[in-house]
Amino acid sequence: MSEPRFAENQQAAPIHRVRASAALTSFMNALTVSLFALVPSGRLAVATIVVAVAGLLFVGATLLSLVRLHALAASRIHEAVFLIGLAAVFVFQLSAAVRLHRHPLDAGLAETIAMLVVACFVIGIYRAWDLVGGPSFDLAHEVRRLMAGRRS
Repeated sequence: MSEPRFAENQQAAPIHRVRASAALTSFMNALTVSLFALVPSGRLAVATIVVAVAGLLFVGATLLSLVRLHALAASRIHEAVFLIGLAAVFVFQLSAAVRLHRHPLDAGLAETIAMLVVACFVIGIYRAWDLVGGPSFDLAHEVRRLMAGRRS
């Protein structure tokens, strides 16, 4: 009786680690860039480049790990989609940081990086919420239930 449960837990373990790592990576990215933004030495671009590259390496390694462990079943494909979205944030961050390094007085690029820091923070919160098993709310599902309730 405990065998299927054990197999289910073994399948969930890599996904659990991915969620935890994604939350930590997002929070570390946001914290590091935010702290370097406070330092008046002008090292924001370099720090952002470093954490964006580290984030991209994390996403690449995680996707390879999921493929290797065959953990990307159809029911878990949203994990890969989420990681690809996280990679997109890191690519935008890297691009803005490289341009900021070339043009250190461009306030628009610094603002772009600031908005991407906010995005990383929100991603970290979302992943942490998902990790602790917080309820998810699907707007379309809730609207359908509301409409069905009104009909009856």
